[in-house]
Amino acid sequence: TGGITARYISEKYFAMICGLQMELNYSQHGWKEEYDDLPNTYTRTMDYVEVPLLAHLAFGRERGMRFFFNLGPQVGFLLSETKKWDPSKDGFETPSNAETLQHEKLADNKFDYGILGGAGVELRTKAGNFLLEGRYYFALSDFYGNTKKDHFSRSAHSTIQAKITYLFDLRK
Repeated sequence: TGGITARYISEKYFAMICGLQMELNYSQHGWKEEYDDLPNTYTRTMDYVEVPLLAHLAFGRERGMRFFFNLGPQVGFLLSETKKWDPSKDGFETPSNAETLQHEKLADNKFDYGILGGAGVELRTKAGNFLLEGRYYFALSDFYGNTKKDHFSRSAHSTIQAKITYLFDLRK
């Protein structure tokens, strides 16, 4: 994941700093399937543009270390997807006992939405603000159809992310 971040601090309540954070990110999701009895590996990569809008709550000093929490919705749009078999030996073989419908099926739904939350630390200096954050994203949408007549009952993204950010003040 990579992108740009904008943050607006609106109020300070006692020791808590409140604001909004908006991002525009490019992200890759997907999965890898390995089989015990075959040398083949299946890989799917899905490229997204994502826009999280997060409530930002921080605790700490004006300069120095702060601890913060971010929570809010995220929407995304699937740009492209690629799939490949990467056999480690010559030849191609489909596993006899494996579920392989997802190997040939492209995403039914290109729009993704869900809930994003994270916590981290921020070091505020004269040179700018340096942030280190851990995040979890839980998608509420499925990229494959999930009605009773469809093959899959659930096909949503769930990701754990580590994020490093540099912010500079536009206005003091």
